[in-house]
Amino acid sequence: MTRKDRSPDARFKVDPGKIERDAALKAVTDNMAKLKALRLAREAGEPPRLPATVKKARAKSKKPGEKGAALAEWLASQQSGGRRT
Repeated sequence: MTRKDRSPDARFKVDPGKIERDAALKAVTDNMAKLKALRLAREAGEPPRLPATVKKARAKSKKPGEKGAALAEWLASQQSGGRRT
């Protein structure tokens, strides 16, 4: 560290890069706040959305003596359903 760096004026020296970064950060923060306010206003004007309920088919329980579908039947059902096997 040189004697020049230890001077009282060196502590208050303004970095031009820091000023630019601070200005860019403020611009981004202000834009985010504006967009959030617009989104909240838009959502307040819309009717509330109800969540879509999807019922899942319950799997049938197999009894110990029953066999499942044959492999060929299963493959045929997959192909007819649009799946590639």
